[in-house]
Amino acid sequence: MRIVDSAEVHERASVGDGSSIWHLAQVREDASLGENCVVGRGAYIGSGVTLGDNCKVQNYALLYEPATLADGVFVGPAVVLTNDTYPRAINPDGSIKSASDWEATGVHIGKGAAIGARSVCVAPVTIGAWALVAAGSVVTKDVPDHALVAGVPARQLGWVGRTGHRLTEGEPGHFTCPDTGEQFIETDGRLAVKEGEQP
Repeated sequence: MRIVDSAEVHERASVGDGSSIWHLAQVREDASLGENCVVGRGAYIGSGVTLGDNCKVQNYALLYEPATLADGVFVGPAVVLTNDTYPRAINPDGSIKSASDWEATGVHIGKGAAIGARSVCVAPVTIGAWALVAAGSVVTKDVPDHALVAGVPARQLGWVGRTGHRLTEGEPGHFTCPDTGEQFIETDGRLAVKEGEQP
């Protein structure tokens, strides 16, 4: 484990073996990082946020609680995972909101998914396994496994394989990864690995 001197890691945070936390990053209390994670310069990992193994959180990304990341998730520079569906600084009577005046909702990201630089994921939302969110997108609804989404708000443009490259379509609804040869079938807007293929 490597934690540079300028990083702030709370004593109640859990950081797995082989993980690195770089300059000016902050990891709050009760956050849990798996093994071999990388937290870049100036990144923020909120209270109780959970990262699986082998996650990469790039510079100045902001992960607010109760976000959860499965194994192998990539979070690009300056990404924001929000946690307040109806944000306000004050109540209708003008009093300042306290922690008890709202309920945090999280962003959940599946295994191997990647969130491009400067994207915003607006909670509550789930990003499926191996999905790819293009840089600068604003995600406001759930993203299926292997989906490629882009734009403001983000819309699906196609499908990607585990390497992140776009799948090619042969006959309708049948897709192949150009890198691995892995084959997929689309049914009702969902993508599944073709029977007999590796998961």
